[in-house]
Amino acid sequence: MSMGAAGMIPLYRSVTEIPAEFGPSVGAIGNFDGVHRGHRRILSAVVDEARTLRMRAVAITFDPHPQHFLRPEEAPRLITPIAERLRLLAATGVDAVVVLPFDAELAGLSAREFVRAILVQRLSVHALHEGGNFRFGHRAEAGAAELKEFGAEFGFQVHLHAALRAHGMEVSSSAIRALISAGDVRRARWMLGRPFGVKSTPAKGRGVGTKLLVPTVNLAVYGGLLPGFGVFVTRLTVQTQDGARCFHAVTNVGNRPTFEGAGFGVETHILDFEPVELTDETRLELEFLMRLRGEKTWPSPEALREQIFRDVARAKRFFRLAR
Repeated sequence: MSMGAAGMIPLYRSVTEIPAEFGPSVGAIGNFDGVHRGHRRILSAVVDEARTLRMRAVAITFDPHPQHFLRPEEAPRLITPIAERLRLLAATGVDAVVVLPFDAELAGLSAREFVRAILVQRLSVHALHEGGNFRFGHRAEAGAAELKEFGAEFGFQVHLHAALRAHGMEVSSSAIRALISAGDVRRARWMLGRPFGVKSTPAKGRGVGTKLLVPTVNLAVYGGLLPGFGVFVTRLTVQTQDGARCFHAVTNVGNRPTFEGAGFGVETHILDFEPVELTDETRLELEFLMRLRGEKTWPSPEALREQIFRDVARAKRFFRLAR
């Protein structure tokens, strides 16, 4: 057992870490990629019921994402890598997070054995809250109907929640991933309830203790989900020894085709630039606020420079209106 990502709640990284006296509990099970508005609504219901009944509220999730174990070649890039997912889960108000290692043993567990061995024996679940399309067990054999049958057999309640809708669209992790992949960070924000962002470090090569004296930062190689190629209005937060520094910015995601051999990169141009300490290990958060345009090849560096001036002007107008 360790403290959760928020530093305040217990985090159990296997079934064996869960203490014998854990329950009774109210819980929700899911991949929770993105910890989006639909996830947070379900977890809010978990917390409310747990408080009323004086029980523990628990979020049960998996690492790696089951698809990454079962079909790695088809697995999606994640909206929230595990560390960020745990931080967001801890912020929902639950009392504990259980991270089940998704391996051959767990993948082979029947739905009934999953319920009996983990939910009933280890977590003493009194009630579960799930979305209507929830599936679990070996080869995802069981769904909401079977879960209710297990509830009747083992003595726990099952509360099913209809999918949340935002601006007429059904909120789901897969829908958010599709929007971000298409560069539509505005509609992804409606579903997430916050801007889509990535946490990383600068690209290697700046050295230790150097001062960033030019207003351009390149992101290190990032394994999670990134928006589709294009130019975006962004907000860059730099974690320095003196605290967080937040900058307005414009970011290009793509292969920078105007410059032969430049290759893929996430390049951020800071608008309200001030020199700031930056090392290879400096923590950065880059939030994508709006897509300005797609990436294209310009006939010359001069033509690209003129377009960048137009991009910067639109970004500054965005931030003026946002204020």
